[in-house]
Amino acid sequence: MILTTTETIPGREITAIVGIARGSTVRARNVGRDMISGLKNLIGGEISAYTELQAFAREQAMQRMIDDAEDLGADAVVNIRLASSTVMAGASEILAYGTAVRLR
Repeated sequence: MILTTTETIPGREITAIVGIARGSTVRARNVGRDMISGLKNLIGGEISAYTELQAFAREQAMQRMIDDAEDLGADAVVNIRLASSTVMAGASEILAYGTAVRLR
């Protein structure tokens, strides 16, 4: 599966648009992480536990988007975007989406 944030793939021709591929996940914070992060907030710096949580969520959303594209019969997903939103206090959604296409 070819993945790109651009609208085209150099050297390849898009022959069909088969739909919008999407994948999302919702992740909540962890009480143990919150206590450590609260201390980190006092002294400043990166809150690595949340960085890792967000990285995992992005990868999971991307994989779900790829799975959706495969179900659509796509060879590639172009114009990929990632979005995030707060679902409730302490929980965020990560959404990955793009245009699923067939290539020549």
